[in-house]
Amino acid sequence: MDSSNNETTHEFPPFFKVYKDGRIERYLTPDRAATGGHHLAPTGLDPKTGVQSKDVVVLPDSGVSARIFIPKLINGPDHKLPLVVHYHGGGFCIGSPFMKTFHNFLVLLASEANVVIVSVDYRLAPEHPLPIAHEDSWAAMQWIAAHSNGQGPEPWLNEYADFGRVFVAGESAGANIVHYVAVQAGVTGLVGPNIVGLVILHPFFGGKEQDKMISYIYPTSTWYDDPILYPEVDPNLSRLGAKRVLICVAEKDWLKDRAVLYSETLGKSGWNGSVGFFESQGEGHGFFLLNPSSDKVGPLMKVMVDFINQD
Repeated sequence: MDSSNNETTHEFPPFFKVYKDGRIERYLTPDRAATGGHHLAPTGLDPKTGVQSKDVVVLPDSGVSARIFIPKLINGPDHKLPLVVHYHGGGFCIGSPFMKTFHNFLVLLASEANVVIVSVDYRLAPEHPLPIAHEDSWAAMQWIAAHSNGQGPEPWLNEYADFGRVFVAGESAGANIVHYVAVQAGVTGLVGPNIVGLVILHPFFGGKEQDKMISYIYPTSTWYDDPILYPEVDPNLSRLGAKRVLICVAEKDWLKDRAVLYSETLGKSGWNGSVGFFESQGEGHGFFLLNPSSDKVGPLMKVMVDFINQD
């Protein structure tokens, strides 16, 4: 057997490694294995919460799809509910709304906040280099917006979603995508959805030094003057298409400082919305996904629910 087949050119744990022959292999770390990170969750009825879910194709040409969640409809089909558009985390290169880790979190959010959720399964790097994830996510938002008149292709969105109360949420890399989509919505004057707020959980933005993995999966980036990585250099930041933003951090998260900077950047940008800030003490990055039994998940969920449901 040719040993060169096992030679790697790049290794980016805990995400992926690249072999000399071009193969890409994703890691399965013990923490992700323990939380079911690579185990798919079936759609259907969640017996504990009454939340229902199903998968839909969003962009047939690219294969981008989404999972939709609707809570137990206590008030009947005529009572429309706020809509949350969700983008998952995972360093732009792992993750999916179909995985138990994300599915279970979204079932809980749909139940606790009494909202409809669409979680977008954008294409992953490195097979699809950045900014394809961002472009897919924006295209998915436009597909979702096409339902605002009740005439879109997906019945659940037509029947149950209130497009006057739309929120965009995501964690880590997904929070970066949330920001991008909201700027695009503001700049283009997205017709249909009224984006009330953004839920930015443990966001990833560029730091003081270039990240080697991001450099590999985003080869066209100009780095420090790239608004996708550094919102502070975006001339369109003041046009962010939302009225309020909730930024959530964790005390021991290595990305916490970047979230704080993002909050300060919004405050100085000329954007006329309001910013809320919440910190989970004693926890690390993405703890609500990696350790859903943590006693800090409840308070974080309450902050998100209150943010979505405030008048």
